[in-house]
Amino acid sequence: MTTEDLPFRDPRLTLAARVEDLIGRLTPDERIAMLHQFAPAVPRLGLHAFRTGQEALHGVAWSGPATVFPQAVGLGASWDAELVRAVGEAVGTEVRAMRSRDSRVGLNVWAPTVNLLRDPRWGRNEEGYSEDPRLTSDLATAYTSGLRGDHPDHWRTAPVLKHWLAHNNETARDTTSSSVRPRVLHEYDLPAFRGPVEAGTVAGVMPAYNLVNGRPNHVSPLLDEQLRRWTGQDLVVCSDAGAPSNLVDSEHYFDSHEEATAAALRAGVDSFTDHDQDSSKITGRLHGALRRGLIDQKDVDTAVRRLLALRVRLGEFDPDQGPYGATDLGSYDTPAHRALALRAAEAAVVLLRNDGLLPLDESGTRTVAVVGPLADEVKTDWYSGSLIRRASLVDALRERLGADRVIFADGADRVRLRTEDGWVQVTDPAEDDASPADEASLNPAHLSGRTDLPPVRVGGQPTELTLTEWGEGLLTLRAPSGRHLTVAGDGYVRAAADQPGGWIVQETFRLEQHGDTHLLRHSGTGRYIQVTADGLKVADQGTAFTVEITRHGVEEAAQAAAAADTVIVVAGNDPHINGRETEDRRTLDLPERQEALWRAAHAANPRTLLALTSSYPYAVTAADAALPALLWTAHGGQSAGTALARVLFGDVSPSGRLPQTWYAADEHLPNLLDYDIITAGSTYLYFRGTPLYPFGHGLSYASFDYRDLDLSRDGDTVSGTLTVTNTGRTAGTETVQLYAGVPDTGVRRPARTLIGHGRLSLPPGESGTVAFTVPLDRLGFWDVAHGLWTVGPGAYEIQAGASSADIRLTRTLTVGGEPPAPRQVRGRGLAGADFDEQSGVVLVDRSKERGDAVTPGGTEPGRLLFRGCDFGREGPDTVVVRAALEEAGPSTASIELHLGDGTSLAAVDVPVTGSRYAYAEVRLPLDTVPAGVHDLHLTLRGPVRVDRLDFSG
Repeated sequence: MTTEDLPFRDPRLTLAARVEDLIGRLTPDERIAMLHQFAPAVPRLGLHAFRTGQEALHGVAWSGPATVFPQAVGLGASWDAELVRAVGEAVGTEVRAMRSRDSRVGLNVWAPTVNLLRDPRWGRNEEGYSEDPRLTSDLATAYTSGLRGDHPDHWRTAPVLKHWLAHNNETARDTTSSSVRPRVLHEYDLPAFRGPVEAGTVAGVMPAYNLVNGRPNHVSPLLDEQLRRWTGQDLVVCSDAGAPSNLVDSEHYFDSHEEATAAALRAGVDSFTDHDQDSSKITGRLHGALRRGLIDQKDVDTAVRRLLALRVRLGEFDPDQGPYGATDLGSYDTPAHRALALRAAEAAVVLLRNDGLLPLDESGTRTVAVVGPLADEVKTDWYSGSLIRRASLVDALRERLGADRVIFADGADRVRLRTEDGWVQVTDPAEDDASPADEASLNPAHLSGRTDLPPVRVGGQPTELTLTEWGEGLLTLRAPSGRHLTVAGDGYVRAAADQPGGWIVQETFRLEQHGDTHLLRHSGTGRYIQVTADGLKVADQGTAFTVEITRHGVEEAAQAAAAADTVIVVAGNDPHINGRETEDRRTLDLPERQEALWRAAHAANPRTLLALTSSYPYAVTAADAALPALLWTAHGGQSAGTALARVLFGDVSPSGRLPQTWYAADEHLPNLLDYDIITAGSTYLYFRGTPLYPFGHGLSYASFDYRDLDLSRDGDTVSGTLTVTNTGRTAGTETVQLYAGVPDTGVRRPARTLIGHGRLSLPPGESGTVAFTVPLDRLGFWDVAHGLWTVGPGAYEIQAGASSADIRLTRTLTVGGEPPAPRQVRGRGLAGADFDEQSGVVLVDRSKERGDAVTPGGTEPGRLLFRGCDFGREGPDTVVVRAALEEAGPSTASIELHLGDGTSLAAVDVPVTGSRYAYAEVRLPLDTVPAGVHDLHLTLRGPVRVDRLDFSG
C-alpha cells in the first residue's frame, strides 16, 4: 500500500474515520510533536509539515504584497455583513493563492479579532469590530463565513477567533486580571464569540494573554464549560505566542513548565505557540508531564484529533487538496479584489458633522488645500500586508482635479540639527540599494533592520529633516528621500525605514530640553543619541543638539489654507505610534500639533473641514463646535484616499456608522482595567453621560424618513417591518438600527440594546421596506439569582432609529409569564460571585481549575448587594461563610451582613488562616432572624476571599 492508498487519504470516508485511521498510524512521539505550532512532517505517511497561524485580519499579513482592506474597526463602521463576508472571501482566496507560490503561507488563519471595544484607549482598538456584542458577532460570522467558504465538508481557510476572553488592555496584558461578573460574561463578552461558533464558520479560538477573575485564559474552564458546548464540531484552541511559558515566567501561576503545559492541555489548548519554530521546549514539557502523570495519552490524543480534523477539512490529505486546492495566483490581486477594497474603504467613512459644506462642488472649487501628516500617507498597521498599490488623499485629488488645483502642506516643521562639532548630515542611499532582496520576508514597507546602509553623521552640509510630532512627546524624523531615521541592531542611526514599524518601533524619538539645547532620546531603546566618529549611535549619554527650524509647519498650513477655496485637514494616528499592540493610549485628545493645524487652517479659511484617519476615536470637542464638517475613517487600506475623495465630492453618499461611542473627554472613561461595564458605566449600554458622538452615529448627504413600524410575535421569535423613504435630493444608504428598551424590574439594565440592524440603498424619493426577525431571547439578561438566561415579563419598547441616540419609531411588545422568583437562600445559599451590584470588589479564582470568589479590590471595603433573598417563613439564625486569604499567612478579615433596611445581621472580625485556596468555613450567629424576602448587603474588609454563604438554623 502506497501513502496515496492509505484510508485517511480517502475523501469518501467520514471525517471521523479518516482521523481515527491517521491517529492510529502515528507513534506517541509523533502525536506529541503535532501539539507545537510547527508540527513536523511524517515522511513515512506522506504528511507534510504543518503550522497553525496565518495573520489575515484585513488582508493577508506578514507574507509580502497583498490586497490591503480597511482596518477591522473600519469594516465595523460599515455595519454591512455582506460586504464583510465578501472581504473575508477575498482574503481567504488570496491566502490560498499565495500558498500556491509559497508553502509557508498557512491555511489556519488567526482572524478575526472579536474582542469588544469596551475602552477606546485600548492599543489594539483597530483590530476589533465594535463595542457591541451583537454587531461584533454578526460581522465576525460574516468574515469567517467568507474565510471558511461555503463547501459543506471542505474549508477554504480555517479561521481562529482572537482573543478568548475579556481582553481589552495592553498595559501589563500578561499579568493583569479582568474582573468579569457573571452578567458581563454572559451578556457582553461571550456573545461575541458564540455567534460565529454556533454558525459553524470558525475552526477554533485563541486564548488571550490576560487573566480573567484571577485565572489565566490559557487554563480557563470556560473553554470546556462554554465554548465547546456551543457546537458539535471539533474546535481547535491555539495558544497565543509565548503564553504557555507566561503561565510560569511572568504570571507565576504554576511552579513548573511541565505542570503549566499539562494544565493548559487539560483545559483544552491543542496547539502550543511558544519558542517560535523550536518545538523541543514544548514537546519536552509534554513528555515530562506524561512521565509525572500530570496528563495521559488520552489528553494528548484528544488534542491531536482536533488538529487532524482541521487538516482534513482543509483538504490536506485529499489527492487534489480539496475543492479549494486549485486556487492559484490568478486569484490574487484581481480587479474584483481591487474594486472590493475601494468599496470597503468607501463604506468605512463616517460623516460626523456637516453644516452644508459637504459634498464639495467639483466645478465650483478652484483650489483645495490638503493639510496634515496623513494627507499624503497610506498607513499600514501591524497586521497589514505590504501595499501593492496605494492612493493617498493627495494622490486622489491630484488625479481628480489636476495637480495645479491641489495645494499640499503636511504641517510638519523642517529642521536642521547642529552639535558643537557641526551639522547633522544624512547620506540617503540610492533607491536600488535600499530595496530588500527578499521583500516578502519583511514586514510591510519596513527596512530599518539593515546595517549595510551609511549611518547619519556630523559634518559637511546640513540636512533638512522633516520633524513630525505624533503627540505625547513622540516625533519622527524624515530625510529628504522620504525615509525615516531609524536605529538598527548595531545601534547606529540610518535613513533606512519607509515607515515606522516593527514589534518595537525604532523610528520614534523624543526631544528633551537640556539648557539651551536638546537631547534626542530614542524611544525604542530608551537611550540617547550620541555623536561618535563613525556616526550617530544610541548610548547612555547623549550629545546636545541645537534644533534650527527652517520652516514652520503650522504657518505653512495656514498659508496653504488662505490660498485655497476649501481646506481639508487630515489628522489622526500612525498605527505604530501612541496606541498599538503592547501599548495603550493615555488620552483621547488629538495630538497638540494636529489641534494647532486645524485651528490655524480654520482661522485662515472658514471653509475648513477635518478628516480624521485613525485607529480609534478622539475627543475632538472643540473641532466639533468650530468646524463646519468632520469625518472619520479608519486607515482604509490601499484605496483609502480614493474612497475619501469620492465621499468628499459626493460620488458616494457617506454610509458609515460609528461602531463605538466617541466620548467628549478623558474623564468620562473609567479606569482602563475596570471590566465591569455595568458598574463603571462603560459603552453606550451603560454610559449615562452625553457622548460627543453616540454609538451608531453617522450622517448622510441624503435624508431618511421612518414610518410604519409593525411587530408580530410567533413563539420565541419577534418579526417586524418598517418603511424608510429617502426624502433627500441624492441617493443614499441608510443603516436602520433596531434597539430594545427593557421594563424596570429592579435589575440594572441598559437604556437600550442593539438587537438587529439592516441597510437600505434608495434613490431620491423612493421608499423601501426593512424586514427583521429577532429571537425573543435577545431581550433577556443573565439572571444571577438562578444562573440562567431570562426574558422577564413586561412591556418592552422596540425602537428603530438612525443611531443609539436618534430613535425615530417605537412600538411596545408585551411579554407575559411569571417574573423570576426570589432567591431561595435557605438550602441553596449564595455564591459570592452571583451578586446584583458591587463596589470595590473584584472576582478572583476559587481554585486553579475552576470557580470564582470575591475579594476587596483595594484598601477600601468591598460591598456586595444580593437582591430579593427569600429566607423562608422561619428565618435562619446562622450564616456559614466559606472564606480564604488573598495573601499567604494569618490575617484578620472583617465580614459584615445587613438587610436592605439597614438591619444588622452580623458584624465580626474573623481570623482566617491559610492562603489563597485554603478555604475555611466561618460560622457567624445572626443578630436578627430574617424571615421573608430581603435585599442582603455584604461588606468585606481585608484580604479575604469569599466563595459562598450558607444560611441555616
